[in-house]
Amino acid sequence: MLNRHVKCHSQVKRHLCTFCGKGFNDTFDLKRHVRTHTGIRPYKCEVCNKAFTQRCSLESHLKKIHGVQQQYAYKQRRDKLYVCEDCGYTGPTQEDLYLHVSSAHPSSAFLKKTSKKLAAVLQNKLSPVLQRNSKDDDKDE
Repeated sequence: MLNRHVKCHSQVKRHLCTFCGKGFNDTFDLKRHVRTHTGIRPYKCEVCNKAFTQRCSLESHLKKIHGVQQQYAYKQRRDKLYVCEDCGYTGPTQEDLYLHVSSAHPSSAFLKKTSKKLAAVLQNKLSPVLQRNSKDDDKDE
């Protein structure tokens, strides 16, 4: 965390926004910023359906507007959401996101950026599922 913080003071911004050219030292900060251009808001309030670009904004909204305090222990990690930055789809696993992107956005930059190793791991995990689904489709016909 200290290394990440120190980077924010660097004058060299390695990650540039393709929409406005603003620079960031961290890919996470760039991704969060890009959502201001794309309108992707994956964190939705279950009470009023208002949506947010960041989980902390949703949690703040829940506390201030609805009086809902999150019940997390100190330093307890929340469940990670895997977000499609092309359409806002959210999934519970990286495999789920990979399946979504490969079927809905086959020319997505995400697929190009996904390492070959990760793609191979995911492909091996998903092959039995895909084969099973294919056999089910054959039975239906």
